[in-house]
Amino acid sequence: MIKKGNQVEVICGKDKGKKGEVIEIFRAENRAKVKGINMIKKHEKTTKEKKGGIITKENFINISNLKSLETKIDDKKKIKAKK
Repeated sequence: MIKKGNQVEVICGKDKGKKGEVIEIFRAENRAKVKGINMIKKHEKTTKEKKGGIITKENFINISNLKSLETKIDDKKKIKAKK
């Protein structure tokens, strides 16, 4: 299961083979945002609070295109399975 903060690898798409950390998960649509993966350029209008221009940021990627690199197994579960 992929959770926020996990290390993942992209298994297909334009960023295939790249690794990164999950920043945000949108479970309703099975999508996740990964640091440095699926970068897009967004044109932002200038407002009083922030400067406008072309901003590069991460976009969501489908969870089925990600492979978890976390292989952490709980020791308690491992002991119970042996009994």
